[in-house]
Formats: sequence, structure tokens, C-alpha cells
Amino acid sequence: MEAYRFPPRRHRALRYLEKLTVTLLVVGVAAAGVLAAVVDATAVPADPVVAQASVLYYRDGRTVLARVGPNNRTDVPLARVPVAVRRAVLAAEDRGFYEHAGISARGVLRAAWANLSGAGEGASTITQQYARNAYLNQERTATRKAKEATLALKLEQELSKDQVLERYLNTVYFGRNAYGIEAAALAYFNTTTDRLTLAQGALLAAVIKDPWNFDPAVDRAAVEYRWRWILNGMAELGWAGPDGAALAFPATQPRFANAVGGPLGLVVDQVEQELSRHGIPPQRFHSAGLKIVTTLDVTAERAALDRMAALRRTQPAALHAALVAVEPTTGAVRAYYGGENGTGYFDDAVAARPPGATFTPVVLAEGLRQGISVRSRWDGSSPRTFHDRYGVPLVNPHGDQCKPCTLDVAMRLSLKTPFYALAERVGPDRVRKLAVAAGVADRYTGVKSLVDEETAPTPGRTRADISLSRYPVSPADLASVYATFAAQGAHAERHFVESVSGPGGAVEYRAAVRRTRVLSEPAAGDVTAVLSAGLLAAGGSVPGRPAAGKAGTTAYGDTGDYSDAWMAGYTPQLAAVVWIGRAEPGPIRDVRHRPIAGEGLPATLWRDFLTAAMAGQPVADLPEPGHVGSESAGELPAASAPPDPAGHAFGSQGSGGPAPSPEPTKGTSARPATGYPSTAWASRSTGTPTVSTWPIRPCGSGSAWFCPPIRSRASCWTGRRSTPAAVANHRTTAYCSGRAYRPGSSAPARVTTST
Repeated sequence: MEAYRFPPRRHRALRYLEKLTVTLLVVGVAAAGVLAAVVDATAVPADPVVAQASVLYYRDGRTVLARVGPNNRTDVPLARVPVAVRRAVLAAEDRGFYEHAGISARGVLRAAWANLSGAGEGASTITQQYARNAYLNQERTATRKAKEATLALKLEQELSKDQVLERYLNTVYFGRNAYGIEAAALAYFNTTTDRLTLAQGALLAAVIKDPWNFDPAVDRAAVEYRWRWILNGMAELGWAGPDGAALAFPATQPRFANAVGGPLGLVVDQVEQELSRHGIPPQRFHSAGLKIVTTLDVTAERAALDRMAALRRTQPAALHAALVAVEPTTGAVRAYYGGENGTGYFDDAVAARPPGATFTPVVLAEGLRQGISVRSRWDGSSPRTFHDRYGVPLVNPHGDQCKPCTLDVAMRLSLKTPFYALAERVGPDRVRKLAVAAGVADRYTGVKSLVDEETAPTPGRTRADISLSRYPVSPADLASVYATFAAQGAHAERHFVESVSGPGGAVEYRAAVRRTRVLSEPAAGDVTAVLSAGLLAAGGSVPGRPAAGKAGTTAYGDTGDYSDAWMAGYTPQLAAVVWIGRAEPGPIRDVRHRPIAGEGLPATLWRDFLTAAMAGQPVADLPEPGHVGSESAGELPAASAPPDPAGHAFGSQGSGGPAPSPEPTKGTSARPATGYPSTAWASRSTGTPTVSTWPIRPCGSGSAWFCPPIRSRASCWTGRRSTPAAVANHRTTAYCSGRAYRPGSSAPARVTTST
């Protein structure tokens, strides 16, 4: 029978395959010979690398902020490590440890692919990890990886497997400033290595991969998932009985400050996390003698610490507070305070809390993005019912009524019903999307942010309640959002580190400013104009500087008390957020037992902080309003405006903010604490006001000046930034929305800008 003949094309392919196989074998043999020669020529260093403290500096690169290290380490012999604990570490880090010769071919290929794809390096064997930890640095380069591999092969020639494992367990970093398993057993469980259980050992094994994020005090859900994966792997390998799957997750000690105490310890935590995301792992951070220049400004940080120290001295001890200040154009954190206890403790600056009315500007911004003017008219009556509230009426604070009501007026009065209607109109999901783009985290502790919780009727959904501060955000994230407004709609990623240099001075990392346009400049200008006018009306401005801001307060149930009080705002150069609350939700009262609202103690702290932090810096103007959107886009028809010779709805921002929106209708009520806009308008070009013909009445502490009808006498205020004579003689000068009126006339005597 004639032998089967391959088709010509397939025959040629087989010949090529044969040649390729022979070539690869020859190359492989040659490479093996070269590798053997390299390994033989490699000498294991006489002594491991000595750990050195890393130093953190303020942004000037000279003033020391903190030192981290040297390390906490006590060596133990392998015999003192329970077999179950050893197996847990092997199941987590290197299941083939007792089979390979120091490196894993599969691991090398995985690492090569990860480096080529830009995803970072793949897993190393325990021998490679020990070589890196003891003799090399933590650089993520092909050169370091090659040195690590050859040194690992050499170590396997000179040491037994048990010796390698013992050295590894005594040098690997477990977080909490603990190097080696003995220090880790003490830090996590307050016990010694020989008393560790399987459950405890599996938890320590889980931590090795990411000592910060896999700390149960940071992300219990993440580490518990990995802990369970380790136990399942041990069961598959026959290293643990069937009872392993039924083990309870072990309790750990609270995270405490081993390295840096006080408020700056929380800054150290933030720096450690940030560098870990950029390829500098915690072990190198704590032991490599790095010079780390942070973004913190000496003047701003001391201003924050001084204000918080005064708060602790003068107010009840149960109060907690946070303060975060961010540079708008760069995202650099200039001041940070999240608590007093230091490294490893709870950080109030990154804990999500209900933000009160400080979140409402995000809803306004989304409306502007969709072409809805701040001068559009909405139904601000109270109560109102909405589809998203399942029949529960929505009530404005103090039962305030404002129908019709422009959005800028509704913002100043902190009315709920107009902005709930606006959120329904623009889409709550769109509001959430803008908030995340502007700086709110997409997730808090692994759970999606700004959505209904699992126990809600519609879990995972964002409802128009987003306008009511139903969904919590952190002070740090809110500072980023307001920094985005201050940067005219460009979001810069928040960061704590400017640069990192090694012991020899070589720069290992330098931050790059990442900006993303999330809101147009004209729309951001309108947000700023509204917030500036509102801040002016509330009397909370920064002396001598144009500023914009919004206070917020969260009610504590129906008790009449508050649980969270906020102040958020900015000058053109610095955005800052202050939060006051408790460790657990509860009523917040000052030393005189008065409820604390956002426009009270937080606003005072915010103003005093910015005044001190900005001392000596040039005064900059806020941006001009952009007059975005249509005035007829509201719930109610647009009204004919008072005559405006220049045809503009806003006044010039300049140093004093926009001219106010027209007063809604006669008979509208206003909260006494907020101020209320007059009917005076001003041209952007000339600032010349025109006033309606409504009757006038005396206003202010004297009777020499008169204002249009306003329901509350507290709605008028005296000049904050005019001439020295006007300030000194404020009894004879009263202002309504920055306009002064003389008796017997409906026209203002002069136009006064205030901040």
C-alpha cells in the first residue's frame, strides 16, 4: 500500500516546526549553560541589606514631617512556627516551594508578560522574595528581576529549603510595622508564633500580598476573601482537614501607632498607600532610607493643626473633626487632619458621612451641564411629593416657601424641593457620574458609592435623594469636588507625594499632575458665582479674599439635633472642607450644649484656617460667571426680568461676586440665618444697578438706609469689605445682597462689593 503523503503546504509547515524545535533546544541548552555559569559566579552577599528609616518632608523638601522605621523584628527558628502556619504561607505565596530549584518557570513567564503589558510583575517564589527582601531593592525592573532570579538559584544551592523558609518568615513584611512572623503575631493577635492557630496563620499569610489593604482594619471583606481562598487551597493540597473550610475568621487587635503618633501619622498612612499604588511597596517604604517629599505645606498644615488643637481644648471630647485642603490646579493636598491617634488608627478625613447641603452644588452643576440656568424658576414650595420618595412628602428646612424660586436663590436658602426636582429632571445617575468624575470615590470600603444600600427598596440604585445628602461622602473627596469647582471645572487627581528619592539621591518617583475636564469653564463659573453670593449672604467669607462656599448640616433623626456639620468652599488658590461629628452617629453639641450646625463652628474653623493658611499670598479674583443655560428650562415659566441695560443676568464677579438673582415673589419667606436677595441687578460691564419699584423700608441697625421688602431683618447685613469708614461706621450703612439704599428712594446710593 502506498504511504500517505502530506499535502505540500502541510509538509512544509512540519519541516519548519522541526527546525524551530531543534533551534529552541539548541538555544535552551546554550542558555542553560550560560545561566549555570552566571549562577556559579554569583556570590551571596555576606550580610543582608540593613534597614534604614525613610524620611518624609513637607513640600519645601527641607522641613521634616515624619520618620518611618527602623523596623520591629524578632527572629524565631522554623521549629517554633506551627506546621499549619508554614503551610498556610506556602499555600498563599508558593505552593510548589519544595519542588522548584528557586525560581518557577511559569512565574518567570508570567512576570515577563506582566512587565511587557505594563500590568506589573507576576508572582515570585518564596526564595526570590527572600532574595529581594534581604539583599536587593524593590524596583520593578527587568534588571532587578534578573538579579533576583540568579540570587535565588544560588541561595538554593547553598541553603536547604527549610533554611530559606525560616529566613523568609523572619524578614517578610506583614504590615503594622511588623517584620517577620514573631512581630506579626504580636501586632495582630498579641501572641507568640508558637501559639498561632491555623485561622490566625492563614490571616497572616493573606496579609503578605498587600500589607496595607489586606489588613482587616482597612478592608476586612478583601482579606477575608483571600483568607478563605488560602484555606480552600490547603484543603485541595491535603494540607488541612475538612474542618478548615468551617473555621471562623479570627479577631485581630486594633491597629495602633507603632511608628508615628498624632495627626501626622494619618498623613504617613496616606503616603504609604499612595506609594504602594505607584510601585513602592510598604516594605521598601519602611526600610529603604527613602527621601519622600510630600505635598503638605508647612503653613497650611500648622494652621490646620492649630485650629484643631483649639477645638479639642475648648469643645466636648466626644466631638470628632476632619479638615482637608487641596490645591485646585494640581490636586496636591496642602493640609490634612483626620484625627489625633496616629498611624493605623481610624481616619475621619476618609470616612464617608452624610454631607448635608454641601453636596447640592453637584446637582446644580449637572443642571448647568444640561443647559438649565441658575436663573430658571422652580417650585420651592413645601411640602412636596416626588416619585422617588414613595409617597413620603419632602419638606424644606423650617418649612420655608419659595414659589417660584430661581436655583441661585434656592441654593442660598438651602431649599430641598427645587433641587430634588432638578435631580429628577437631569437624572440621579448623571449627578452621580459627575460627582465621581469630580473627586468622589466610586467605592467606599468595597461598596459602590452614592447608591441605595442593600436594605433599601431599590438596592444599588441612585435616586433623586442624592440631592438630599442621603448618600455619604468623605471630607477628603468633598475637598476634591470643591477643588474641581475652584479650578473652573478641571479635576486634578488628589495626591500626597511630590517625589521619592533613594538613599543615593536617584529619583524613583515623581508625581505627574493628571487633569480631566469634567465641567465647562462657564458652568463652573456659574457654580462659583452662586456659592460666592451665598457665602457673602451668610456672612462667612474669608476676610480680604474672594471666596465661595456652602455649609451643610445633617439632622439626627427627628430630635432637633444634628449628627454631621460641614463647611466646604474655596478661594481661587485653595479648597478646604471641615467636618464635625462623632465616631458613631449621635447629636453634636458645643460646650454650651447648643446644637452644632454647618454655618456655626465648622464655618468659623474653615474661615480661620483659610485666613491663616493663605497669609502672605496674593489675592486672586474668582472667575466670571458664564451665564450658562436657559432661564425657561425650569419647572415654572421664566419671568420677565427687571430692566438690565447690558442684558446680563449676573453682575461682574471681580472681587465681590455676582449681583444677586431677582427676588422670587412678594410674600416669599426666608430663613433668618441665610440672607435674602434684593431686586438689585448689575451690569457685568458697568456694575450699574437697577431696582424694581417695590416699596422700600428701613433696614439695618440704623434707620438711615432702606431696602426692598425682606421678610427677615437678619437678611440685611452691614458691609464686610468696603471702605474702612463704612466698616467702622456700619450703623449708618446697611446692605441687601451687597447693595446700599438711601432713604426715600428705590435706587441704591452706591454699589458696594463685599466678600
